[in-house]
Parts: sequence; C-alpha cells; structure tokens
Amino acid sequence: MTQRMFVAALPPENVVEDLDEFLAVRRDADRGLRWAAPEQWHLTLAFLPAVAERVYDDLCDRFVRAARKRAPMTLALAGGGAFPNPGRAKVLWARVEVDDRVELDRLATGCRAAATKAGVAVPGERFTPHLTLARAARPFEATRWLRVLEAYRSPEFALDEVALIASHLGEGARGRPRYEVLQRFALGNFRADADPKPDLDHS
Repeated sequence: MTQRMFVAALPPENVVEDLDEFLAVRRDADRGLRWAAPEQWHLTLAFLPAVAERVYDDLCDRFVRAARKRAPMTLALAGGGAFPNPGRAKVLWARVEVDDRVELDRLATGCRAAATKAGVAVPGERFTPHLTLARAARPFEATRWLRVLEAYRSPEFALDEVALIASHLGEGARGRPRYEVLQRFALGNFRADADPKPDLDHS
C-alpha cells in the first residue's frame, strides 16, 4: 500500500491571512475558478505520488539530512503566474520571491534526490517556486488576474523548516484533498533537536 505525499514550505498564519484578505473581495469576480483553501496553501518542493510504508523511516531520515544541508531563507509572495501559460491557463498561482534562489533550488533538488534514494519515484517537472491559488476545469485567459496579483506583496517570512505532508484525496471539504502534516524538518544546524517529529496539529 502506498500513500500520496509531498514536501513543502508552509507560509505562516499572518501571510495566509494577508493574502486571503487581498483575494477575498476579488474571488467572486470569476466563478469559473476553483479556489484553493487558504489553510492548504503551500510551496511544493517535491511531489511524492506513491510512498510505500516500508520506505517511510528511511525517507524521513534522508529528508533530515537534506534539510540540514540548507540554510534558512527569507521568502515573500509577490505577483503571480499561470500554468501552462496566461492565454490558456489551468492553474493560477502566486509567485514566491526568495533572498537566495540558489539555496531554494538546492533545497528542492535535495528533497527530490533524498526521495529518489529512498526508492520513491519523483516526477521530473522543473521547479518553479509558486503557491497555487486556483484551478480551472477549462483553459481561461489569466492576464487580468496577473495584473491584479502584480499589485500584491506579502509580508516577508522565514523559511526555517519544511514539512512532509500526506494528501488524502477526496477526504476534505467539498471533495478537496485533506492534508496531514506528518513530519517537520529543520533547515541548517540552528536548532538542537533537528530530528523529525510527528506534527500534532494535523490540518
């Protein structure tokens, strides 16, 4: 039996509230979009579509080491983008700015390599730092939304840990996935207890 998981950076509550407030008065302008729940916003570093129970402990050990190799960073959400392109968008997202893009890229690469070494297949998509805001069933013109998002910049926040999250498809509100934080891994050696610990506040 396998489980769907991902490794992600989670924005703090004040950043979530700030972006949610910015979008609140604008969401109803486009009924064709399915908006992600603010409490589920995240920056995916590595997507793990099928994690076998037998490799879980080794996987976590490898994530501990991968995280320790990277220094904490400062992030902000600013502007936006669309996949696959603004003219025929299926996904609308907020751009993630970082004070050290090389370090963030290395963190994502390290997490993906750790998963591969533990025997977990990882899709090979190019890493684009973003936070998914909404999805559409049909392609739409996103240029107007990108202009709206260009006016937004969140408070800066520290990225000093990453989370391993299980995604339980269809178990959340309105058929959304239910996310469960399984472990957190500290970046760098700045924290004495950098071993993985179960998260007691599952969301």
